[in-house]
Amino acid sequence: MPFDSPRGLSRTVAVGAARSRPCSLVVCRGCCCGDPVKFPDTDHARQLARLRAGAEASGGRFTVRTTDCLGPCDQANVVVVQPSGAGRLGGGRPTWVGFATDDGCTDDLLAWASAGGPGVAEPPTALELQFVSPPRTARTRRRR
Repeated sequence: MPFDSPRGLSRTVAVGAARSRPCSLVVCRGCCCGDPVKFPDTDHARQLARLRAGAEASGGRFTVRTTDCLGPCDQANVVVVQPSGAGRLGGGRPTWVGFATDDGCTDDLLAWASAGGPGVAEPPTALELQFVSPPRTARTRRRR
């Protein structure tokens, strides 16, 4: 029997809506990430354009958004791969990727997000080598 929430949504509908939320790439473009002075050999605008084009071509399997400084500036460029609703239900958690400055990393991010991301698909092996711990502030915010 479905549980009716105070807003009138049944639990079945809420779980279905959560499951349909796509994977998301959160691309840091704060103080260091995306900085052509710090990383002159990286075409930051092209990287972001490739990620956005990949999201568009994916037919809604993943989204891309930018944010201000995520914190681990010594590991720039940083991208957080947020699990889809189905991925979260499958145990996936946000995965922080550091040193995302080359085409190979961009290719791996696109492939993993297209395949479903955390909790749905295994990350490319080379990408796993770039996983970084989130800054302490991000870890404590999650617990509250």
